[in-house]
Amino acid sequence: MEKSTPPTITLKVEGMSCGHCVKAVTAAIQAKDPEAKVVVDLQDGTVKAETILPRHTVSVAVEEEGYAVKG
Repeated sequence: MEKSTPPTITLKVEGMSCGHCVKAVTAAIQAKDPEAKVVVDLQDGTVKAETILPRHTVSVAVEEEGYAVKG
C-alpha cells in the first residue's frame, strides 16, 4: 500500500533573514512532526511544510521561535 503525501501548508512569516532562521523554523516544525518536509524561502518570507500537522500547530511552532506568522 502506497503512503499518501500529506498536504502542504504555506505560511507567510516575518522576521526570517538568515540560515539560523531556516534551521530554527525547520527544527520547530520537525520537533512536532519528524517526517515533515520543510522549505523556507527567505526572499519571499514563506515557509512551506508538507506535514500531517494542522495549520494552527505549524503556526504556533513558528511563533514559538519568535517569528510573526502573517498568513
